[in-house]
Amino acid sequence: MNFKIVHNNLNVFDLEKSLKFYEEALGLKEVRRKTADDGSFIIVFTANENSEHQIELTWLRDKNEPYQLGDNEIHIAFKVDDYDGAYALHKEMGCICYENPSMGIYFINDPDGYWLEIIPYR
Repeated sequence: MNFKIVHNNLNVFDLEKSLKFYEEALGLKEVRRKTADDGSFIIVFTANENSEHQIELTWLRDKNEPYQLGDNEIHIAFKVDDYDGAYALHKEMGCICYENPSMGIYFINDPDGYWLEIIPYR
């Protein structure tokens, strides 16, 4: 048996806000969308040309308040070829939530509070 990871799911409270964030911060664009016939959910798959892996953003109509992520001990990591440029962009966006200069990495958080690790190519 051979397994291949193809996507991660993140439930989001405000789909349009999240789509804007992921495109601006990470260059991920919508590649596919599924809307429930009854309108109860919308699933949007996002990706870029650098990887086959996708981030699935799921919006649920009946969710009335933001998600509570608890200790939020999970994250998704992204490698970037222009670490300094990415850092400047994310600093300007105000989304850097944790920096670890000794490891040469930092984290940003999306509109729902999910952490995304930024790693330079080495």
